Amino acid sequence: MGHSAERSAGANVLIGLSFLFAAAALVVPLALIFSFALREGVGAYFDAILKPDTLHAVFLTVITAIIVVPINMVVGAALAWLVTRFRFRGQQLLVAVIELPAAVSPIVAGIVYLFLYGNQGLLGPAMQAIGLQIMFTPLAIVLVSLFVTAPYVARELVPLMRQQGTDDEEAALSLGANGWQMFWHVTLPNIRWGLVYGAVLTNARVMGEFGAVSVVSGSIRGQTNTLPLQINLLFNDFNIAGSFAAASTLALIAVITLVLKSLLEAWERR
Repeated sequence: MGHSAERSAGANVLIGLSFLFAAAALVVPLALIFSFALREGVGAYFDAILKPDTLHAVFLTVITAIIVVPINMVVGAALAWLVTRFRFRGQQLLVAVIELPAAVSPIVAGIVYLFLYGNQGLLGPAMQAIGLQIMFTPLAIVLVSLFVTAPYVARELVPLMRQQGTDDEEAALSLGANGWQMFWHVTLPNIRWGLVYGAVLTNARVMGEFGAVSVVSGSIRGQTNTLPLQINLLFNDFNIAGSFAAASTLALIAVITLVLKSLLEAWERR
């Protein structure tokens, strides 16, 4: 009985410390962001958010995520399928290539894209000849965001699919299912939560990416500024209220994403 009480007390201490750490690391910073954003009043807060440049930054950030997340979900699922369901020469090299963007500094990734597609880059003159501009446009932001977020979905799915094995899929094939039917009715239901988690991580990285995007976008006000770049720009302009208002918008988008994920999990449990 005494040992049980001691274990219970120890568990309660650990739980309390976990909540304290979560509050210090997550809740307090969020509270500070919103308190600084609202310290000049609700009217000033909405005036700062509704500035044309900030609205454009929000729009560009959301559109980039809408493009990048589905592409990475499809490509990540395909790569995970290839790595876990087939054996071929160079398989480990492919796994290393999938992980490469996570090991490369975002600044380096941006510079590589600049050297490839910039006006003085490897492919820049050829693209200029056909009138195609990539650097310092929203297209460059999408491309570099695809690169830096490439591993997230595959990282979630590869260990999950290896653990699950192929028994269910082989059973479906033996019962006459074709490849698409097998994937849609067997594979996808088994990996759906790994896919969701990968998409959430990808979305968070896309919306919060600063280093690579700052190199390839040119940080043009009202044109190629994403929300993180706009926050930095406002802060450097000593517009503290505006920078915190923009930061609160980015934080709110992240919170909404996590709430939607939690609601999906609750719906699945029911």
